[in-house]
Parts: sequence; structure tokens; C-alpha cells
Amino acid sequence: MKKLLFLSLFAISCSKVESQENISSSFLPEAKVLEIKNFVKGKNYNQDIAVFINFKVYSGKYRYFVYDLKNNKILQKAIVSHGSGSVIKNSDALKFSNTEGSYQSSLGKYEILNSYNGKFGKAYRLNGLDMGNSNAMQRAIVLHSFGCIPDQESPNPACLSLGCPMLSAGALAQTAKYLDKSKYPVIMYAFY
Repeated sequence: MKKLLFLSLFAISCSKVESQENISSSFLPEAKVLEIKNFVKGKNYNQDIAVFINFKVYSGKYRYFVYDLKNNKILQKAIVSHGSGSVIKNSDALKFSNTEGSYQSSLGKYEILNSYNGKFGKAYRLNGLDMGNSNAMQRAIVLHSFGCIPDQESPNPACLSLGCPMLSAGALAQTAKYLDKSKYPVIMYAFY
């Protein structure tokens, strides 16, 4: 009887873990992870971690992920903003641009470069590597924190940026631990 009870509890706990993995993979599709693994292979980028932003996910939910490419697991998840110009009136859909003054988020792969202290505190420069984000440096699109971004998921949307991916101060501090110890640039991939 005890063995049957133990096996039942074990099966239930395994199914809960499996369902949590399925939820994570719906927010962070395996195809996107594989795409980045192939992109960094043999290049002077960090081979162990990458950052992903899934702009398809509602902004009040976790849609920013620091991912362990070697062990295939999420190391950090956080709320991240999108640009105010990305909002389409009366729609849940978003639009994206690489144009100066659009205040829209841009999609594609970025290399996260050096940090600096600016008007938002610590921030990381982003170099856009794709056609859809190649003007990131010119547009001053950086990864930084801002006080209106919550640490926890909420039914309310995250506040909007001028195009930058903004995190809470706590989330940026956690990400900084990964970025600051990396010898090579970490890739960030924003997709929709």
C-alpha cells in the first residue's frame, strides 16, 4: 500500500514538472533556443547563456528569460517593457520598427555590450545584429531598469519605454551577475 501511494505521488509530481516545462516552452520555444545555439557556435559570443524576449507574451507576464544553453534551463525570468510606439490602438498585437523616433521595440538578435552608468543607473549597450534592429546603437536602445517595472507578474501591463527593453531594478541586478562575469558578449534575442 505504501509503495502504491509513493508511486502515485511520484507520478503526480512528475506530471506537474512536465506541465511546468510545457508552459515554459510555450513562452520560450525550443526552435528559438536552437536558433541561438547554432548562431553562437564557433563565434566570439558567450556559449553558455543567452537572453530571450518573447514579445508575443502579455507585458504583465514573464517574457524575459536568461537561459542556460548548456543545461537547457531558464536561469531567470522577468517582466520587460516594450516601446510605447509598438502599441496598436484597440489591439493586443504589437508593431516593431528600426526607425529613429518611432519609440517602437525592434526584433532580432543583439549583442549585449559593456555596461555604463547613465540617467537610469546601470545600463548595457545593445548592438543590433539583424536588419530589423541594426539601428539600435544610433537609437540609443539599451537594456536598463526603471522603477515602474514590477518584479512579479501582474494582470496590469508593464509601463512603456521609448523602445528600450526595461527591467525592474532587481531583475537587472540579477541579469548583471550573468553579464558582468562573461568574457564574451551575451546574445539577446527579441522575437514575436
